[in-house]
Amino acid sequence: MEQAQQNEHKGIDSGLTSGIHSSYWLDTLPALQYEPLQENLETDVVIIGGGMAGISIAYQLTLEGKKVVVVEDGAIGSGESGRTSAHLVTALDDRYYNLEKIFGEDGIRQAANSHRTAIDTIAQIIATEGIDCEFERLTGYLFLHASDKPDSLAKEYNAARQAGLEVALLDDTPYLPQAGPCLAFANQAQFHPLKYLQGLARAVTNKGGKIFTATKAIGIDHTGVVTDQDRRIKAAFVVVATNTPVNDTYTIHLKQFAYRTYVVGALVAKGSVPHALWWDTGDFRTNASIPPYHYVRIQPYDETHDLLICGGEDHATGVAFAPPATDEAQYRRLEQWAREHFDIEEVIYRWSGQVMEPMDSLAYIGRNPGDKDNVFIVTGDSGTGLTHATIASILIPDLIAGRINPWKKIYDPQRFKYFRAGKTWLKEFTGGLLRYMKEYPYDADVVELSAIQQGQGKVVELGKNKYGVYRDEEDDLHIVSATCTHLHCIVQWNSDEKSWDCPCHGSRFTYKGKVINGPANQDLFYYREKAPAAQPH
Repeated sequence: MEQAQQNEHKGIDSGLTSGIHSSYWLDTLPALQYEPLQENLETDVVIIGGGMAGISIAYQLTLEGKKVVVVEDGAIGSGESGRTSAHLVTALDDRYYNLEKIFGEDGIRQAANSHRTAIDTIAQIIATEGIDCEFERLTGYLFLHASDKPDSLAKEYNAARQAGLEVALLDDTPYLPQAGPCLAFANQAQFHPLKYLQGLARAVTNKGGKIFTATKAIGIDHTGVVTDQDRRIKAAFVVVATNTPVNDTYTIHLKQFAYRTYVVGALVAKGSVPHALWWDTGDFRTNASIPPYHYVRIQPYDETHDLLICGGEDHATGVAFAPPATDEAQYRRLEQWAREHFDIEEVIYRWSGQVMEPMDSLAYIGRNPGDKDNVFIVTGDSGTGLTHATIASILIPDLIAGRINPWKKIYDPQRFKYFRAGKTWLKEFTGGLLRYMKEYPYDADVVELSAIQQGQGKVVELGKNKYGVYRDEEDDLHIVSATCTHLHCIVQWNSDEKSWDCPCHGSRFTYKGKVINGPANQDLFYYREKAPAAQPH
């Protein structure tokens, strides 16, 4: 296939993306970058993060006449916004019948209404601003995984209707009759997320907002921001929209945990698969608490092929230690699942991303707990980050303006639903963290540096300190401190994306030590040297 993209970079350019694999979205248009901040500023609102949440909030605030400044340490959408599969849904990853136990009937109505409003808001912005981003309304189909209980579809049907959604129970899954019955969710949507995000960023600057890329906020408090170039932004309000907050040390990070999620893009004959969304209910044999599920959409590709984008096979970034080569296995399982359900040809894309799973399944949007009342956060995307980001763009301007918003309570970052949601949280987070504290930090590999193979990374102990060592294709050793700069857990090697990932709270670093995911906001110590020659036996 001449047009098939080779989407693996030699190294991570953290200004463009947070992994060695580039997504289809990143491959199809140039990165949008602005000038770095070079002067001190004063503004109404400063927003840290140039992804879907930060830019969406900035847009809505500029409509209200606010002076807005956005700072982003990479390019627009260079974080998780550029690594999504771009489903826009009211059918949430966490079943409504489970959410009803935690938030009640009114709570699930508010949750459903907020995501429905988010999709409508995106459609309205696209029309108003004339953004060409391949937005399309379509139906989504939720079908039963073989490991799930047969009555789960009926329970979800009843709960989704109770939440006010337009949903139907069908005897067969369209295009996948072998999958059996399904729920059909009307008025879902899909789009090209970076085309939308770049169009939105341009609308922000056209309306007077200021955006600065390659500008890292290293000091954040209620007065504003200090950047890595010692520039100061003084602001009346501060919004931290960095996937997981980089201004918070403990509170939020004890209520959510990071998951890696995987995507493959495969060629299918053009028009052979209708435009729709499909999701299964998740593999309860792998993880009964948070079953990893599969999700599918179709993207136009060229004159003869469409791209079938299939994601899933999620696993915890750090609280569950996966066996070696697990990332490669996740892609194999995704491809196998896709081949079982669709007539796919060559797999030409694969990438991974990171989602934050809150303990009670809904995002944290609002005032930062324990902080001044003018500091706000957006996090806990729970696999539906694009709509949660748009919800934040409505809720946070309301909070800043002092307006009443019916969603405030269910998304309040100060909420603590342990007694209703604590079983999953205790098993996934506390149990995994205790295993980590007991085993991993004291079990660095005893290995000669010369024994580390090209493309391999290992945590080694040199003297009394632990280091992460990666050997590249030119036999250079890239050596970083193995201690995460957030809360000093020992990082582990991500062989898929060639990064060092923290097992405790999901911080990630390039193999050169540059932070690419919070909550860490400081790079690892780094140096490089040539690999020593192997010693003769």
